[in-house]
Parts: sequence; structure tokens; C-alpha cells
Amino acid sequence: MKSVRTGGLLAIALLASACAGGNVTVPTSGGTGYGGSGTAGGGAFDAAGGGVGGTLPGTAISDRVLFAVDQSTLSAEAIGTLNAQIGWLVQNPGAPILIEGHADERGTGEYNMALGSSRASAVRNYMVSQGIPDQRISIITFGRERPVATCAQESCFAQNRRAVTVVTGGTGS
Repeated sequence: MKSVRTGGLLAIALLASACAGGNVTVPTSGGTGYGGSGTAGGGAFDAAGGGVGGTLPGTAISDRVLFAVDQSTLSAEAIGTLNAQIGWLVQNPGAPILIEGHADERGTGEYNMALGSSRASAVRNYMVSQGIPDQRISIITFGRERPVATCAQESCFAQNRRAVTVVTGGTGS
């Protein structure tokens, strides 16, 4: 019964994301659903869990934005970072991207998968509203499954509430 409920909640999260447009990938149990490890050559996901953020290739532009607890609303700081990312994307029109949505460890797995999807969708929707073609952007949700910081303190939780922009192909410029 639990797997039926989990599947149902996951389906609802996927449908909500799909309605917003773009491609959605949800990792399945036993795997991450994504074979990459961050930006192409940039290391957005720190496999050692050190919480070190990455940058877009060849820049000092952060590849991630952070979110408040239980929120997928973009802060002014997040919009500033996204505007810098959008500038890079405009200069590199051939670079496809993947937006990873993440959550901290609090809450159920199902809730955090949906929240990660909502965060990735918020980033994608903002980028599209600023002129980045929707077909260039894919999203994936990891929920709480790929933390960059692991401790039971707000300093760690805050680093894990994020969306990461991963360049998945060449820059094509």
C-alpha cells in the first residue's frame, strides 16, 4: 500500500511539473536517474559532501540558488544569480542545461521529491520568462537524496535547499 501511495504522490508531483512545461526526470529507487556529477568540468555536486558550490564553465557565476524552508519562491539573491546565469546562457546559446532540484533532510521522501521538483521548475520558469528557450532546459528532482552538507544544523540544511544549474553539453558558442 505504501508503494501505491508513494507512486501516486510522485505522479502528482510529475504532473504538476509537466504542466509547467519542459522535460522532467525523477530518479527511481536504486539509482539517481542522472549519470552526471555537476557542471561539465565544474563539479556542481560535491560527491564528498563538502557543500562547496560550483560555477558555470569558465566563469565565477554560481551554479546554484538557495531556498527558504519549505519554499520554492525565488529570493532577490536567487534572481540575481539566475540573471547572471541567464547572461552566460545567452552568450552560449548551444549549451543545454539541467536544473537539479534539492531539499534538506527534513520531511518525508515524497514531500521532498515534490519540493525539489517545484524548486527546479521555479528556476526553469524564471529562465524561460527571461527568454531562454524551454526546450533547452530539463529538470530533475533529487529531493533529499543528494545532500552537499550533512549535519543536523540549519547551516547544513540551508546548503541542501537548492537548485543547481548543470551544463549538460558543449557551450556551442
